Amino acid sequence: MSNKETYLGDVQDVKGTTVSIILSKESLTGFVYIDGQGYRVGQIGSFVRIPIGFDDLFGIISQVGASAVPESHQNDQMSGNRWMTIQLVGEGPRNGIFRRGLSQYPTIGDAVHLVTEKELNNIYGQPDEFHFVRLGHVSNADSIPALVDVNKLITRHSAVVGTTGSGKSTTVASIVNALSDVVRYPSSRIIMLDLHGEYGNALQERANIYKLNASSSSKLKEHEFYIPFWALNFDELCEISFGEFSNEKDKNIVMERVHKYKLDSLKKYARKGASVDALSVDSPIPFNIHNLWYELFVETFGTYYKDGVGRPIDNLAYELDAGGNPMMGSAKDGIPPIFKNVVTDAGARKINYLPGALNIGKQLLLLGTKLRIPRYNFIFSPGDWLPASDGQVAKDLSSLLESWIGSKKPVTILDLSGVPSDILQTTIGALLRLLYEALFWSRNLSQGGRQRPLLLVMEEAHIYLNSKSEGMASIVVQRIVKEGRKYGIGAMIVSQRPSEINPTILSQCGTFFALRLANTIDRGHITAAISDNLDGLTSMLPILRTGEAIILGEAVKLPMRTMIEPPPKNRRPDSQDPIIFDEVSIEDSQNPGGWGIKLEINPNYEELVETWRAQSPKIDKVI
Repeated sequence: MSNKETYLGDVQDVKGTTVSIILSKESLTGFVYIDGQGYRVGQIGSFVRIPIGFDDLFGIISQVGASAVPESHQNDQMSGNRWMTIQLVGEGPRNGIFRRGLSQYPTIGDAVHLVTEKELNNIYGQPDEFHFVRLGHVSNADSIPALVDVNKLITRHSAVVGTTGSGKSTTVASIVNALSDVVRYPSSRIIMLDLHGEYGNALQERANIYKLNASSSSKLKEHEFYIPFWALNFDELCEISFGEFSNEKDKNIVMERVHKYKLDSLKKYARKGASVDALSVDSPIPFNIHNLWYELFVETFGTYYKDGVGRPIDNLAYELDAGGNPMMGSAKDGIPPIFKNVVTDAGARKINYLPGALNIGKQLLLLGTKLRIPRYNFIFSPGDWLPASDGQVAKDLSSLLESWIGSKKPVTILDLSGVPSDILQTTIGALLRLLYEALFWSRNLSQGGRQRPLLLVMEEAHIYLNSKSEGMASIVVQRIVKEGRKYGIGAMIVSQRPSEINPTILSQCGTFFALRLANTIDRGHITAAISDNLDGLTSMLPILRTGEAIILGEAVKLPMRTMIEPPPKNRRPDSQDPIIFDEVSIEDSQNPGGWGIKLEINPNYEELVETWRAQSPKIDKVI
């Protein structure tokens, strides 16, 4: 093939990585064939090459027509509509390996050529190389696989963004399926934060699923999800348990008491790595929060008989129940004691508040409520990780972490759909911090991130990583995207509103899977976050087909418009749009139903209320 066949025009203006070319009158026009392959000349997003010596510079067409005329040539006689603007993205020797970045720039008069499919095949890499995974094929070249570099994808972080209905969840499932291939990657490990319970069915064969109120009869083999309260640091514990304190004095009182409980527990049950001298209030040492709450409750609300013998705390004035028994409550069940009112009348038995009563009543009432409500049990009654009165636990934190990141299955799905909304952000922040610190401190061990890196997939990230929030989750993820690369912790941010993601987090993502994005503000954030100057390519985002993505960044040799290969129909996320009127038969439909199907005879709306009250879509009938 001669260069004349692919010749487009000549360089006329160079401004950094932006190059303006004027099309030759003899250059290709319309639809042409080269080596039996058809090409549309001048398509936005197409690739061009500029031969310079023994090397080729490569660029992407971002603008075509009169608007592509550079300012310096707008008044020239040459100005017209036969102009193109291209963005340079890399270089490589002739028929050699493409590399990102530039060591030289074109000069005025250099020839510009169309890149053929054969050349693209050499650029994009070989599917047989194990550090590449295939996610689909290049949109305008079905024979060229869309390959992504695993090393750059995980350690340099990534983001999957797209409007609702653009195929975002299916794309994530395809990526996770490719990365958890046990033949290619026998020790891969991935944790997914699944806020809506979408991925259990899609990844059930290669994933362990943990969720609140797990069903033993579910076909997905769900496990109960726990985060022991004693594994949280003090700030996380306060947010989840006590809420806000009105002053530092009250907070310090609780801090000192938590430290005392942890210290007593450590003295009784020694734990490797922890010492009495180095113990802090943030150390993950088991202690009994029910006893702590009860003790603080008594000191805050307790009254006592002034004429009693001994200390005031030994003469508490409990109310009596119908049987004449003192209403002492129950620390284990979160039931508070009930005390008699203060009595100062002459001639009556004097009752007074305990001396030095604490001023944390609102915080203790909140914690007591949470200790009694079952939906908070995953934190305050965490199964085998619930400490006894003296701090003894049946299982330590090591077994919990092993179940999450040490399983033989490569994927762990943490289904957070049942987490109460008031503590969701703090729960996610605590969860991510636990994982980060575990891999950070174990970085020199085989279980650590350097030996066996971990990918964290964060679905619906705009909910807990938004730019207006300074919550625990946002703080921890900022630390992960800034420092996680060094310790083998990668992040994949998944969101339908990238404009709401904290810009610090988004700017640290080295690879973007950009699906259809109609919102101008969202597209602007993606354009600003990517390292390449590819405004023309990102302007295509509103017109992408469902399941089609533009992959940009460090994990791909060149930005590519890709058709993502979806998983089989029975292995797709539970995120498809409801069908109003299906175009296919019920047997072939992925979501049978809609307005075209006759109503069920005598539908039972008691079942509807049952699911609502159970806060779970899976009741006995569904299972």
